[in-house]
Parts: sequence; C-alpha cells; structure tokens
Amino acid sequence: MIATGLLLMLLALLGAPLFSIIAASALLGFYRSEIDLSVVAIEFFRIAEMPVLLAIPLFTFAGYLLSESNAPVRLVNLTRALLGWLPGGLAMVSLLACALFTAFTGASGVTIVALGALLYPALIQDGYKENFSLGLVTTSGSLGLLFAPALPLILYAVVVQQLGIAQGVSVDAMFLAGLLPGLLMLALLTGWSFWSGRHQPLSRFSWQAALKAIREAAWEIPLPLTVLGGVYSGYFAISEAAAVTALYVLVVEVGIRREISLRRLPAVMRESTVLVGGILVILGVSLASTNYLIDAGIPNLLFDWIQNLVSDRLTFLILLNLFLLMLGMMLDIFSALVLMVPLLLPMAIGYGIDPIHLGIIFLANMQIGYFTPPVGMNLFIASYRFKKPVLQLYSATLPWFLILLVTLLIITYWPGLSLFLVSAR
Repeated sequence: MIATGLLLMLLALLGAPLFSIIAASALLGFYRSEIDLSVVAIEFFRIAEMPVLLAIPLFTFAGYLLSESNAPVRLVNLTRALLGWLPGGLAMVSLLACALFTAFTGASGVTIVALGALLYPALIQDGYKENFSLGLVTTSGSLGLLFAPALPLILYAVVVQQLGIAQGVSVDAMFLAGLLPGLLMLALLTGWSFWSGRHQPLSRFSWQAALKAIREAAWEIPLPLTVLGGVYSGYFAISEAAAVTALYVLVVEVGIRREISLRRLPAVMRESTVLVGGILVILGVSLASTNYLIDAGIPNLLFDWIQNLVSDRLTFLILLNLFLLMLGMMLDIFSALVLMVPLLLPMAIGYGIDPIHLGIIFLANMQIGYFTPPVGMNLFIASYRFKKPVLQLYSATLPWFLILLVTLLIITYWPGLSLFLVSAR
C-alpha cells in the first residue's frame, strides 16, 4: 500500500494529470476491497443527475464571453467615472472592477491578464508608486471569489451535497455567506487605498463622463442584478439564473454589440468547455475516491489522530488556516475543493464548525494563497504579465497580504459574519 502511494506521488511529480492520479488511487482502493469498479462510473452518473451542476458550464461560458469582449474596458470606465474623483479613487476602481470581473469569470489569473493591461498603466500614469500598483492588481485578481456567482462557491455546495453529511449547504446559502466577508475584504483594502492615495491629485467629478460611461455599460449593468435579484427573490433557481445570464451575455456581446464574431464564438465555447470538462472529470473521480476513503473510515481515523494532538476548536482553526494557505499556493482552487473538502468537512463538524462557515474559510484562504510567497500562482502570472521580477512582486503584495490576513482571522473567529445573512433569510 505504501509502495503504491509512493508510486502515485512520483507520477504526480512527473506531471501526470491530476484526475488520472485520483482515479488510479480510487480504482486500486476499490479493487483491493473487492468492490466492483463500476462504482467509479456510478459517481459520474450521480453528479450528472444534479440540476445545480448545470450552473457551472453556463456561468463559465458567460464569464469567458465577457472576458473576450470589451466589457472589462466598460467596467473600468464606469467605476472610474463614478469613483475616480475620490482620494485613492483609481485604486478603489481597480479593486471593485477586479472583484466584479473575478466573480463572473471565476478565475483570478484571467482577471490579471484581462484587466491588468488597463489598470496597471492607468495607476502608474495617475502617480501611484510602482510597487503599490503591482501589489494592488496582483492582489485584487482573486478578490471576487467570495461574491456570487463565483464558481468556487457553487462547487463547494455541490461537493458537500454529494457527501450527504451536512444539511443546508445550498448554492444560494453560499452566495449569501460570502457577501459580508467579501465586502469586509473590499472595505479594508479600500481603506488602505484611500490612505495610500491621500496625497494624489484629485480629478473632478463630471456628470457628462458618468452618464457617458453608464450609457456605454448599459447592457452590462443589469447582470449582477439579474443573478442576485433573480435568485434571492425566488424567481430563478441557480441553474435558471445561470441559463438566463449565459443567454443574455451571448445576445448582447454577439448579437447586439457584435464584439465577438460568429466565427470566434466556437473557439470561446471550446475554451470554456475545456475548463468545465476538467472540473467535472476531477469532481467525478474525486467523489469516487472520497467514497472509498469513507468506506475505509479514513476521515474518522484522521479526526481521531488530530483530536489527540489538538483538543480545542481555536487551535484547530489556526492549523486549518496554515494548511489551506499552503494548499492555495500549490493547487488550483477547483482541485483543492474536490480533493480536500471531503476530508476536512468531517473533521470541522467534529470540532463544531458550521459547514457553510468552513466553506467561506476555505475559499478565503484559497483567495489569499493565490499570491502567498513563495509559489502563489498569481505572483508568477503577474510577473510574466508585467515583466517584473517575482521577488519584486513578493514585496509589492506584502501590505495587501497582511491586510487580508487580518480579514481572514476575523472571518475565521467570527462565524456570525458568514452566517448572519444565511440565518436571516
């Protein structure tokens, strides 16, 4: 068994696809337990029966369409026209624009590439220091993962529902739970931007420029209202909201604005489908592997072992944050969710942690892990995108990292921040 585990680890280090490693471990486990290997295929069929799963490809397609169009430019222009006159206004614009864009695309690297070319030169031109500008764009690239309709929120709910060991973890509950923690992150970073930009020359507010920006972004402005308003009013289910969003974006960007040609459309569909296919394959084989682990009693053994070392809930949460930050540096958020949630959730429940609260802690850590030195993914994306040494990115992101670390501690030890809106609905 140990030799098999070492062999699988070696294959992973040599670059074997993640889903093949997970599938191999599940198949070997079931084979040794003399369980029919068809259970792996059954897991794929089981997730295919979930109506909420339709939301993942539809929201992903909508996000890819937005990233391929000029919507990012209009979003930046709109927020700049409305907020650019404030002290630190352009920095606040950058934070809000990146958060909104990441929420719809679900991928922070895409945000850095798509919006970085607009925001970084604009910040430098407005007189912001280079390190401040680099830190802001790199950090805010992952800032929207707690806002609806970010894919990680949906995927966490799907994984927990498939485990069947926690009640009340729905997609709309996760959307609500992420709102206040996400706003707290935005508020603290906005405060830092205000303080850092207090000596910047102020631009005058122009009603003419604001109305022009509103007119230009008139088709994009209803998107968040459609998703959030439709879901929380009960008018749309999550999958229906995703379908409406995808259709709306398709009609606007292809039919009305014509920024994506019919010739380009199949390529955009293919790119979004590749991402969704990767997520679903990893999800299917991970749930099969999780079933084997549960049958073998691994989560219970792991919980008993940790409980012998850590007796109180607060210490467990500290260790959980440290582990998740390291995980966020090394693994993309989708793989981390489907691999680790099945193991961490039973332990968290054993320590009295609400499953919804655990989800927000998990995603907040992943968000910060994206730019945590030394190997956070966004550090290298930003280094490549802006042609700067990665060591400079380490120092540039440090103040932002410390602010978000404080926010993470608040989110972790104040469960009510995540659960207030969920319990009040």
